[in-house]
Amino acid sequence: MATKDTAAPKKPKLPTDVYEAELLRLQAQLVELQEWVRAEGKRIVVVFEGRDAAGKGGAIKRIVEYLSPRVAQIVALPAPTERERTQWYFQRYIEHLPAAGQIRLFDRSWYNRGGVERVMGYCTTEEHRRFLQQCPIFERMLVEDGIILRKYWFSVSDAEQHKRFKSRLTDPMRRWKLSTTDLESLTRWEDYSRAKDEMFVHTDIPEARWNVVDSDDKKRARLNVIHHLLTSIPYEPVGHDELKLPKRPPSTGYQRTDRGLQYEVPDHASTLLK
Repeated sequence: MATKDTAAPKKPKLPTDVYEAELLRLQAQLVELQEWVRAEGKRIVVVFEGRDAAGKGGAIKRIVEYLSPRVAQIVALPAPTERERTQWYFQRYIEHLPAAGQIRLFDRSWYNRGGVERVMGYCTTEEHRRFLQQCPIFERMLVEDGIILRKYWFSVSDAEQHKRFKSRLTDPMRRWKLSTTDLESLTRWEDYSRAKDEMFVHTDIPEARWNVVDSDDKKRARLNVIHHLLTSIPYEPVGHDELKLPKRPPSTGYQRTDRGLQYEVPDHASTLLK
C-alpha cells in the first residue's frame, strides 16, 4: 500500500522582515531578467504544477508583481471547449507560447493530462499513454527552437493541504479557489501520487528537468523558486540610456475645464475619516 506524502523536516520560520527584504531583492533581479529578455529577444516558458493549494498562484503573483504585463504574462486556461477537445492535445497551449522578448508563466499547463485528467477520468487510457509519449518530444522541440523552459512542481504534504483547504472554506475572499474537483483530491491523494510519479518517469528529461519545490512553507517556497529561476538562466544586466525629465514649456494660456462640468467619482475615502 502506498504511503501518504509527509512534510519535510520543520525549518525555522523566516522573520517577516527577512522574507520581505529578500523578496524585494529577488524581484529587482527579475526586472533585470525581464530587460535582458526584451533586449535580446529571448523566449521563456515557466511551468508551475503541483497539487491543489500547493502555493503555485502565490509564487506566480510575486514573480510578476513588478514586471511589465506586456512582457510577462500568466497563462491559466479554463477547461477546454468542445472544439478544443477535438484538437491535438497540445494545440491550444501552442498559441500561448511566447514570441521574442516575452515570458509566459503557465499556472497549470499541458500537464493537466498527466494529473487531474488521468485521476478524474477526464481522458482515456490511450489519450494518457499518448500524452506521456508525446510530451517529451513536444518539450524537446520547444527547447531546440530556442525557448528557455523551466518546470516547477510544488510539493505539499497532505496535512498542510488539508489545513489550507479548511482555511479556504471559511474565508470568503478565497472560497472561490475551491471546487468539487479540489475537494475530491483529498480522497484521491494516493491516486494523484501515483499519477505524478508516472508522469515524472516519462517527462523528467535532460532538456527539461522537473524542479521540486517544498511548499509547506509558502514564504520559503516563493524565495526558493524565484532564486532558482534567476540562477538557472544566464542573463546579464542590460545598459539603459540615461533619461532626464524635460522642462515644461511656458503656458500658452490653457484653462482647465470647470470641475462642475465633470462627473467625478464620489470621495468614498473621506467617509472613512468620519
